[in-house]
Amino acid sequence: KAGASYAIIAVGEPPYAEGYGDSLNLTISSPGPKIIKNVCGIVKCVVIVISGRPVVIEPYVDMIDALVAAWLPGTEGQGVADVLFGDYGFSGKLSRTWFKTVDQLPMNVGDPHYDPLFPFGFGLTTQPVKQN
Repeated sequence: KAGASYAIIAVGEPPYAEGYGDSLNLTISSPGPKIIKNVCGIVKCVVIVISGRPVVIEPYVDMIDALVAAWLPGTEGQGVADVLFGDYGFSGKLSRTWFKTVDQLPMNVGDPHYDPLFPFGFGLTTQPVKQN
C-alpha cells in the first residue's frame, strides 16, 4: 500500500513430521518466492521464514531489509509478533549453519568448503523498543 513504512511477509514450508518433510531442494513453498520479489521490490520488507530447518533464501537476501527465522512457532506466533512490534527484544543465535545452496550440503564449521550464507552462531540480541 502506498505510504507504508514496511511490509511484513511470512513465508516458509508446510508443516511436516519425520519422513514427510524430506526434501532434496529445501526451498520456500510457493507462492513465497513470488511474494518476496513482488512486495520487497516496492517497499521495505521484513520477511519471516517459518520452517523447521534452513531453507534456500540466498536468491532473495538482497531484496530483504530484515529477516527473521521463526522456525516452527506452532501456536506461539504471538511471540514472533511481540518482538516484531518491539514489546520484547530479539535474542537468538543459529544453532546450525545456514547454507547458500543445497549443493553445499553437508556443510559444517571447519569444512574446507565452509562458505555459509549465515554462519553457525549468527544472530543478534536487541532491547525492547516499547517500555513495558
